[in-house]
Amino acid sequence: MKHYRLHDLLLISLLLTLAGCHSKMNIQGTTSLAELEGRMLYLRIYSDGDLRAIDSSRVVHGRFQFDADMDSVTMGSLFLGDESIMPIVIDETPLTITLTETERRVTGSELNDTLYAFIREKADLDEQMQALPRRESQMILEGLDHTDIIAQLNQEAAQLSARNDQLVTAFIKAHMDDPLGPGVFMIATSNYPYPVLTPQIEELITLASPYFRSHAYVQEYVRMAKENMEKMNE
Repeated sequence: MKHYRLHDLLLISLLLTLAGCHSKMNIQGTTSLAELEGRMLYLRIYSDGDLRAIDSSRVVHGRFQFDADMDSVTMGSLFLGDESIMPIVIDETPLTITLTETERRVTGSELNDTLYAFIREKADLDEQMQALPRRESQMILEGLDHTDIIAQLNQEAAQLSARNDQLVTAFIKAHMDDPLGPGVFMIATSNYPYPVLTPQIEELITLASPYFRSHAYVQEYVRMAKENMEKMNE
């Protein structure tokens, strides 16, 4: 029989602990959207330069679930085909996804509560921005001078845009040491036609924590943005 020294036993114990550190996600979903019935939903995370599916589930009688293994807490997204439906912070906490005509939310963890509070606040600003063209038509019908209308609405649009930028930037700054920071950075920059370094992004990179700076998406975005800026300057 082979005898092990205390050092060897401690090392074996550590290796077994590391080998068993994988956790299982526990995500239950419900939807009242008839168009999703029978469709396959995918849970994707950013990995190796792309959004990779880590689990899938078919919607059956308005229900679906994800229970794949996971290595760490991360922010991902629920996909229908190539369409991103909603973001989600994935961890070992039991989570519930709700999808209806009027609501898309994830509950069950503090990070998801924080994420969806931010999403609601941003959605409110987006709705105010989208309402400006309707307000223009209404003001015209009320007989107001069109030059005055344009001046007023342009001012309101600039204010809403500034509030939107401040909201997103402040949120990322506040969450540079958890998955929400790089996750929301990914969502915000995905709206650009190609990676660029705006003043807000340059500020975030300057203030970035080691956790934020080491995120694979952030690193790749900054690299490509710098290359694009160099090409533009040429």
